[in-house]
Amino acid sequence: MHATLYGNNISRCRYKILPLCSAFSRWWGTWVTCVRAMGHGTLDNMNWTGLLQNLLIIVHLRQITCGSVQFSIPEEQEAGILVGSLSKHFSPPYQLLIQDYLWMDKNTGDFYTTEQKMDREALCPEETKAEGCIIPHNAIVGPSGDLIQFLEIIEDINDNTPHFENSDIRLSVPEDVTVGTSFLMDDQAQDRDVGRNGELQYHLDGSDGVFSLTVEEGPVIMLVVERTLDRETQDQYQMALVATDCGPEPLSATVTLTVKVTDVNDNCPSFSPDSHHRVTIPGDSPKDTVVTQVRAIDPDLGPNAAIVYSLSPKVSERAKQLFSLDSHTGHITLTQDLRSDSPEELVLKVLASSHHCPPADTQVTISVLPTASQVPAIKIGFIAEHQNQTMVLPENQPPTVLAVLEVGGDSSFKHTSLNIEGEVPFILSPQNGKYLLSTSKPLDYEMKSEYHISVVAHRPSAEGFVSTRSRQEIRVLVVDVNDNAPHFLQSHYQLEVEENNIPGVSLLRVRASDADSGRNGKVTYRLGQHTSPKFKMDHVTGQLSVSVSLDREQQDVYTLTVLARDSGSPPLESVATVSIHVLDQNDNAPLFLSPHFIFFIPENVALLAQVGKVGVTDLDEGENGITEVRVVNSSGPFVVDNAQGTLRCTTNLDRETEDRYELHLLASDHGRPFALTSTARVTIFVEDINDNQPKVILPNSNLSCLTVSPATVAGTMVTKIYAIDEDSGLNSEITYTIAAREPAHHSSPFRLDSRSGNITLAQRLLGTDLGMHHLFIVVSDGGKPAPLHTTVWVNLLVNETMEPCHLDSVPRSLPYRLAPTPAEAPICDMEERTTGSAQLIFFVGLGMMLTSICLFVATAVFYLKQKKRSPRQNKTGQIGENEIPENRKILL
Repeated sequence: MHATLYGNNISRCRYKILPLCSAFSRWWGTWVTCVRAMGHGTLDNMNWTGLLQNLLIIVHLRQITCGSVQFSIPEEQEAGILVGSLSKHFSPPYQLLIQDYLWMDKNTGDFYTTEQKMDREALCPEETKAEGCIIPHNAIVGPSGDLIQFLEIIEDINDNTPHFENSDIRLSVPEDVTVGTSFLMDDQAQDRDVGRNGELQYHLDGSDGVFSLTVEEGPVIMLVVERTLDRETQDQYQMALVATDCGPEPLSATVTLTVKVTDVNDNCPSFSPDSHHRVTIPGDSPKDTVVTQVRAIDPDLGPNAAIVYSLSPKVSERAKQLFSLDSHTGHITLTQDLRSDSPEELVLKVLASSHHCPPADTQVTISVLPTASQVPAIKIGFIAEHQNQTMVLPENQPPTVLAVLEVGGDSSFKHTSLNIEGEVPFILSPQNGKYLLSTSKPLDYEMKSEYHISVVAHRPSAEGFVSTRSRQEIRVLVVDVNDNAPHFLQSHYQLEVEENNIPGVSLLRVRASDADSGRNGKVTYRLGQHTSPKFKMDHVTGQLSVSVSLDREQQDVYTLTVLARDSGSPPLESVATVSIHVLDQNDNAPLFLSPHFIFFIPENVALLAQVGKVGVTDLDEGENGITEVRVVNSSGPFVVDNAQGTLRCTTNLDRETEDRYELHLLASDHGRPFALTSTARVTIFVEDINDNQPKVILPNSNLSCLTVSPATVAGTMVTKIYAIDEDSGLNSEITYTIAAREPAHHSSPFRLDSRSGNITLAQRLLGTDLGMHHLFIVVSDGGKPAPLHTTVWVNLLVNETMEPCHLDSVPRSLPYRLAPTPAEAPICDMEERTTGSAQLIFFVGLGMMLTSICLFVATAVFYLKQKKRSPRQNKTGQIGENEIPENRKILL
């Protein structure tokens, strides 16, 4: 639905807003005039109701259309960018009907961009670019919910690169074109942006001043010839046509422009300066013998280079009778058999003509030797392979017989001998009046590929001297065989490549040369069989590339085997190695061994003690792999010892104050250009030790006293001892023990639950139980190795009157000795503690003895006094059985 609504809105953008507002203004003026006319009574039979309705519709439409608020924003903005606000124009609340590209704050009227970016080229079609890209938005505003419309103008940014439809532009220009001539180029770049962002400028790269560009309105691109062209010097030019837009940060596109220079007939045939021929033919040469061939040159192409040969009209009739000239090939042949007994010299002037060119000429001088004066003829019988009187011999062959030579003619040449002139690896061996021509050693094509053997016939003179009478040249071509393997310029290549390289990047080019020729010297390259497939080798150029990004952390050195093979039969190969060292980049962040470390330490841990290992690794090397760890976002008493890789405590801990610490560690490397980091969480639990004595909460004082009725039923809970221990676990498990009782002469009727601390009445109270009962309670925790203790007096008064009781003092004698705590009796002071304990026992025993004597005397005195007063008391009245004597009552 949103896409349809926006499609309708976009289609409305095709109409200009301002002309519409002008039309509304004209309509508004017309209606005002009509209303005024009605006021003066100039309009009759006017429908007031219809007129008023139309007027309200036009006013409302004018408000929507001409009163719209406009906002501008560049395209392709990120989400959350403030575009504008309706608060200056309308009252809250605000509601945007469609929120595809904008969302609105209903309270402030501010509207912002959404995650869906606005692409101007997609929102507005090509035909509306000149009119601007305007998108209307509808919103409901005000307490009454008025429907208003505001306009959003999407401003263009330079986000589109110019592009050519074709990747290659080709033009043909004749070589005789006049300098300054222009050629229209139909291939133009397109840019979807508008304004300056869509305006394109063109220039040429690599034209070397031969061509230039002119751009006219339209635009019309013309290629201008700036220098004289000559196809025979250069027949093709390759340049780069670059189109650049005019945006603030220009974008450009490049296409290859190839200009082919076409040939025109601007060259005439010509003979070389040394083209004059001098030929000698025997006087008995047969018909159709090819005497020689003339050749002219025309640098043009095709029909423009066609040459026609002809004899000059000034050639003698004798020459015309004896010789003919092929007009196409330039071959001069005999037209009849020669029978000449006297020397003769004929001169032929040959003309070379082409279309629209004056003829070029050369001269051929033919000397005819008479039959009687012929030199000895050297006849050749070829044994080796030969083509057109040329012997073909593969290289590296052992000494081989190539031909049989003999001297032809009459008996006058009987004593003529044959010899080879010059230093060549060939010999002539006489045999039965003939000569065997053979190689003197294996031939090497790489040293010399062609030999010309001059065989000379020598004839003895009348004076006894040998004179040269005849000469024959034998041509020998050495055929290459595949006897040379390719040779690398260096056998081991080393290079360094940074990791994370661009895939397809070229690494280096290996080169191997082969001294052989043809297919034997054609070298192709390939990688060894076990080479990683990520490396590619161009078989022709030897260019080594890598098709993927390298990762030093996976492998830092690659050793490749490169093979160079020629195309001979059988082929030969050579090998080179390539060592590739992958250089490190800081592409790996430090890595903690665990994302969450959990440690347990006792609360009495020593200062700077080790809490635990916080190991961190970094796969990079060098500075990129050196890491440093520190504590962040925490005020806890912990630091990181980077030398040991441990966490240490910097102060004394107290579990009862803080039993748990949460830390965050930050590990950073020393990489360049910027460091990489990672974090880990640390939780430290402080373990409890037994360093707190139990604390008695109830009773709150050793002087507290509780009155118990003698009628209390056995099993009733009389009171409760409640203590707490700030330690935890076994260290905080409390037990209660009655260490001593007073009076101690009979069993106490009160029982203490060691776990709950409840004091209950163990048995029914008797008359003998009346009076004060003191319970000396020891409160102990479950700490190891030694528990801690706290003592308290529980004072219970068994009395029939339930008046409150209070003590002024507790019993002075302590019939119970508490075991010393580890803090009170260090192990190192064992000897002193033993001596002190013995002295303490002595004094306590002595004190108890004195106390017993005093109590015995006091009891005796008290008994005697009571006995004296007994008759008087019997007179006044009998004392109740369960009443406490006056002198034994204690005010609470």
